[in-house]
Amino acid sequence: MWLKNKFQSQVERRKYIRLDTVLPVQFRLATLDDKRFLSAWTQGFTSNISRGGISLAVRDLPEDLFKLLQERKIKIALEIELPLARNPIRAEAAVAWMKIVPGLAQRALIGLDYKKINLNENKKLLRFAHFKQLFLPVVILIIGALILALALGIYSNRQLSQQNKFLINELISVTQEAHLAKEKLKNISFNRLKLQQELKALSSRIANIRGERNKQAAQKNNKSAELNVLIFKLTQDKNLLQAKLALLRDKENILQTQTLGLERQELVLEKANFEKMYQWLAVHQNNHTGLVMSFEGDKDIASWAFTYDQALLIQIFTNSGDLARARKLLDFFALTAKRENGWFLNAYYVSDGAPAEFILHSGPNIWLGLAIMQYTQKTQDKSYLALAQELAQNIMQLQNTDIDNGIRGGPQMSWYSTEHNLDAYAFLKMLAKVTQKPVYEEAAGKTLAWLVRHTYDRGELPVKRGKGDATIATDTYAWSIAAVGVEKLKSLGMDADKIMDFVEENCKVEVDFRRPSGEVVKVQGFDFAPQQHLGRGGVVSSEWTAQIIVSYKILADFYRQIDPLKSESYAQKAQMYLGQLGKMIISSASPSGQGQGCLPYATQDDVDTGHGWRTPKGKHTGSVSGTAYTLFAYYGFNPLAFKESASNGK
Repeated sequence: MWLKNKFQSQVERRKYIRLDTVLPVQFRLATLDDKRFLSAWTQGFTSNISRGGISLAVRDLPEDLFKLLQERKIKIALEIELPLARNPIRAEAAVAWMKIVPGLAQRALIGLDYKKINLNENKKLLRFAHFKQLFLPVVILIIGALILALALGIYSNRQLSQQNKFLINELISVTQEAHLAKEKLKNISFNRLKLQQELKALSSRIANIRGERNKQAAQKNNKSAELNVLIFKLTQDKNLLQAKLALLRDKENILQTQTLGLERQELVLEKANFEKMYQWLAVHQNNHTGLVMSFEGDKDIASWAFTYDQALLIQIFTNSGDLARARKLLDFFALTAKRENGWFLNAYYVSDGAPAEFILHSGPNIWLGLAIMQYTQKTQDKSYLALAQELAQNIMQLQNTDIDNGIRGGPQMSWYSTEHNLDAYAFLKMLAKVTQKPVYEEAAGKTLAWLVRHTYDRGELPVKRGKGDATIATDTYAWSIAAVGVEKLKSLGMDADKIMDFVEENCKVEVDFRRPSGEVVKVQGFDFAPQQHLGRGGVVSSEWTAQIIVSYKILADFYRQIDPLKSESYAQKAQMYLGQLGKMIISSASPSGQGQGCLPYATQDDVDTGHGWRTPKGKHTGSVSGTAYTLFAYYGFNPLAFKESASNGK
């Protein structure tokens, strides 16, 4: 009998022990006929839940209630609380079994069999119990998957970063190797020419001595024998020179083959790295504002997006066919960016587009206009043309307030910059072409007249930095060719070749650049100003060197048909300086940058440029303007003229 009761009790328990779910429960005991309640509402908890009932855990019940439960001569009213549910689930149940928990006084587990419960409420209770039972394993599984995905992402990013760094290091290595090979080839070529000259002089001397010998022999003079000895000795010297010359030619041929192979390898690596540089720009575009941080690495301005830099990016994205990115930036300026009296500010915060620098300069506003014009010309989408015309009106208002029709540095500035007026000339010419409105052509003509009067006033060099300012600024030389054009400059009495000769003579430098690895490499490029005027020594600016490269390519295109040798010379200079900028490529330091290549603003950080501002801080700070303009240089893109007019300024 005892075994039968024990077996029946176990069967009853198995019927209720299904889902381990703990929920708060209020219960009270009542007589079987519902005529009276035997207890007040008492707190308990579910231990297990099934379709037919629950296992209820209770403690600290009076002794008389324990006896009633054990005798099963009562029924129980239940109120089961579900989290976030407005009302508890109500049910009536009978006792199926009961067990005192050993070691804990007045605690029991009671198996309850539903006698009355709403079907939908019972389903809701079971669904919750199932969900809760699965919740922890699912959460653990999700967390595990996230940790695995994070680990794989970190590993993948690390691998990609290492690959990108390897690509950069390979370019530096091959560039250095190619440079050394070219230097050796130059020395061998020099020695070969020297030997050829010596050989030619020796051959001429031997011929003269032979003539003298023949003359002496005809006169039967004994001196002819001495001359024969001298001829023999000189002939031996000649044979030795010819052997040396043959050896040098063999070395020269071998080195030429090696150099050619290195140059090809350098071009392949250069292309791969420049494509990565584009990705570095693209990956940093903020999804909310469309802005890109101008300097990755300078903590003081790490979250700033300078308007000028964003204008360069619009052109980079447009020229690359990445129009969605270009429009995202254009939409920020057209719809979101704060303006003061129609003027855009110099800088905005990347994350929310709030103003970061409340200065108003003409240059960034003009460059934004240039970017809109390049986008409009490329896509024939005139959505932003009205904004470009607003910018032009602001510039023309400044122009009309000046007796010489010059454009000041900004609405609150009193100084005049050659750079801004060159930019404005290019912008107004573009606007005149697209809109066919004479007012813009007239304004461009006034700007050019101001440049002639205050910048090219003597028809000779140097090009002035601004009105009454004869300081040399490298960018005014590069942008004179890019904005005005070779033929137009010639009509103004300015020689584009001499402009480039002057900037090479005064602003070209060779400096040591310490790479992030600690390796020091020699870099040739262009300073912001003549280095002899500054105590800091020479500094190569990546952006301004790239501007010179763009001008070299413009000149190479201009002379291609009329002077192929000069065209080739400019093309070689452009390629050489591109290779030099390749030595300055550094790996992005941010996780999002994934080690992709970018260019610092200059070979030194936080130094005086000579023009009233300093280079960004941070030894390994990536620069949007330096990187973007280098891409312009690589692809031969002139941001200051439409493509079909890049070489002649018409």
